[in-house]
Amino acid sequence: MSKPKMPRRLDETQAQAVARNIRVSPRKLALVAGLIRGQKAQDALAHLTFSKRAIARQVKKTLESAIANAENNHHLDVDRLVVSRVEVGRALVMKRFHARGRGRAARIEKWLSHMTIVVAERAPEAPAPARQEAA
Repeated sequence: MSKPKMPRRLDETQAQAVARNIRVSPRKLALVAGLIRGQKAQDALAHLTFSKRAIARQVKKTLESAIANAENNHHLDVDRLVVSRVEVGRALVMKRFHARGRGRAARIEKWLSHMTIVVAERAPEAPAPARQEAA
């Protein structure tokens, strides 16, 4: 016997992708994550494509993975996807040293980050009713 299957933590209209141990500090990654939070998936991809920050390529790959998960695993409509949540967390910190003068050493910390991107399918927008003006 195996253990029972865990219930799904996300709604039926959501899909996610997780990137772990990204070699950038969480502070720098959070700046890029803030750009795409709450946007349409296609607009977020366009922002990341033309971003000057180097980490934007890794964020774009993770977002594309979340979109592919939504389409292939959960059968969601790609045209209606919105980036509902982007979480950035701290991973481990590699500690290194840099040799200094007079036999001393300086500590160097190399930060790593975790990132979770959740995309959700929003309901189709109903057309606005035509306003009738009083004559």
